[in-house]
Amino acid sequence: MLVKRDDLIHPQFGGNKWRKLKYNLIYAKEKHFKTLLTFGGAWSNHIYACAAAGNHFGFNTIGIIRGEKHSPLNSTLQFAEQNGMQLHYCDRKDYRKKNEPEFLEELKQQFGNVYILPEGGSNTLAMKGCAEIINEISKDKIGADFDVICCASGTGATLAGLISTIKPTTEKTEITAIGFSALKGGNFLENDVNRFLRDAKTSANWHIETNFHFGGYARVNNELIKFMKNFQTEFGFPLDAVYTGKMFYGLFERIKQGHFKAGTKVIAIHSGGLQGNAGFKI
Repeated sequence: MLVKRDDLIHPQFGGNKWRKLKYNLIYAKEKHFKTLLTFGGAWSNHIYACAAAGNHFGFNTIGIIRGEKHSPLNSTLQFAEQNGMQLHYCDRKDYRKKNEPEFLEELKQQFGNVYILPEGGSNTLAMKGCAEIINEISKDKIGADFDVICCASGTGATLAGLISTIKPTTEKTEITAIGFSALKGGNFLENDVNRFLRDAKTSANWHIETNFHFGGYARVNNELIKFMKNFQTEFGFPLDAVYTGKMFYGLFERIKQGHFKAGTKVIAIHSGGLQGNAGFKI
């Protein structure tokens, strides 16, 4: 098994959050937007990364935060404010409207000419950025002939980006992409991935693993925490509790169960998100 360390892209906006932001920021700059507006929870990796990247590349940023304000701010929201992000809190009823055109138009009326990024940064431009992972792996002599590629899945955009770019060869006719759902009841991600892939021509095999969510999004237990600590001791780098910890746990379980035949070359994407561990005091 090989690990693609996307968490090392940048200390503040690395991982798949940078992959998703990259082409959105290029587009926003080309269209002369000065302000980014986006959505997230109190421990959102996307809010954290968007604030840092916006500050780095000269954008103003606005975060619509799910729920009520709590004082003092947690480390994620403190960091966002320190990087210039304006935080505005939204009750859960209104927050559920975050993808509705009428609600988005109200935000534009309130905040002006803003470039709106969806929750998690997941859109077609995000998928384009995630697709570059395959191109980078393909140029690497060690990882180029992989059989299986795995990522953690919350919205499906990263997985869709991988799927859209996988091109089976004469030697590797069956390359599989697997998304490990971080959410309970993650079967809905299949529809979301298919929506992202609507215009993509791909023959790659793929599926969603839904049995390793540990109770749901941002839910953890002692078994997962123990696995993460043992993983870091053995391999020398940390995982996050929301996404990559669950993915690697699930991947190791599938390997132990004989899910992959002998000699299968598996690549796992470390998509970052380590800042969120502070919410679990890890």
